[in-house]
Amino acid sequence: MPTPKQMDKLAALVGRNVPQRPELPPEADLPAEYWQALLDDPRAEALSVASGAALRLSQIPQHLLRVGCRRCARVVEIQKVDAMRLYGQEALWKDVGRRLLDNTCTQRTGRHEEDGCWPAFE
Repeated sequence: MPTPKQMDKLAALVGRNVPQRPELPPEADLPAEYWQALLDDPRAEALSVASGAALRLSQIPQHLLRVGCRRCARVVEIQKVDAMRLYGQEALWKDVGRRLLDNTCTQRTGRHEEDGCWPAFE
């Protein structure tokens, strides 16, 4: 444990060795290195592909598709062949799932901003 004198000495040194970088103004664009680092991050692609919401129906390996609502906890299931017959092979799963939930939504308030379900693709 440092003595009070050593703690005062350390406290005086804090902030002196930090290199001063100019701050970006709020309206300035972020540097290209920042955007490239986001694009190169393997976690970004894993999040978008992990849920399968960005896949087309023909690309999904499961034969049973399930989408749930985060708001009312309702779950809608459809077989892949039925979804492909109704919406086409090239339809995006997130669009199909949103339609399935919206067609049977029970959370109707009359206000567009509040209506509808909040899909969670499984």
